[in-house]
Amino acid sequence: MKKNYNYTRRKLYLPEYGRHIQEMIDSLLEIEDRRERNRQARAVIAVMGNLNPLLRDTADFTHKLWDHLFIMSDFQLDVDSPYPRPTRQELTVSPHRMPYTQGRITYKHYGKYVERIVGKLAGESDREAVARTVDNLARYMRAKSYEYNQEHPNNEVIVKDIRRMSGGTIEIDETAINNLRNDYKQHFSARPQKGQQQGRPAHAQQRQQKNRNQQHGRNYSKNGGSFRNSSK
Repeated sequence: MKKNYNYTRRKLYLPEYGRHIQEMIDSLLEIEDRRERNRQARAVIAVMGNLNPLLRDTADFTHKLWDHLFIMSDFQLDVDSPYPRPTRQELTVSPHRMPYTQGRITYKHYGKYVERIVGKLAGESDREAVARTVDNLARYMRAKSYEYNQEHPNNEVIVKDIRRMSGGTIEIDETAINNLRNDYKQHFSARPQKGQQQGRPAHAQQRQQKNRNQQHGRNYSKNGGSFRNSSK
């Protein structure tokens, strides 16, 4: 007895419908009467729709079923469809090639957008707008460089990098950029003196010290006796 395994059969066009639906569509190709072939094709469409009953309410569900019918017949089935028949060329159109950027980033710790901004500033004629943009750009470059290197770069390095990226076409106010150093200093408050708590007002500290002195002067009883609490 010869066994008929699936791996010996031909490949299914749409495996999600199963081999039985594929055999039903193959049998439609053998029907010579066009009227009977149309009737059987509508019956196959109904069976295909029963496989996904939750999708019947969608607008284009029936249209998809007819398209799948022609696909599974290898576009050889000749029946009257209520929708335009798809062609092999329409369904096998190769996608357009996506234009990916292949440019190399010179300063990766700044990012590619810094180079783009500097390139646009190189052709800008308004010097005041360029100066404001360069000022903000230098701040951004300091922040990105700190994220990458975990240390604040020297302002001379930022000026040098901007000039390199612009090809020396941008005029930079080094005095204004040197003032950016103060924006990134970490200010620490002075160490509190002995006996004072940081962040508390003076009158609150005096009240706490007064309550502490009163606690030292109170009488306490312990084990049936009394004694005076004293720090001396």
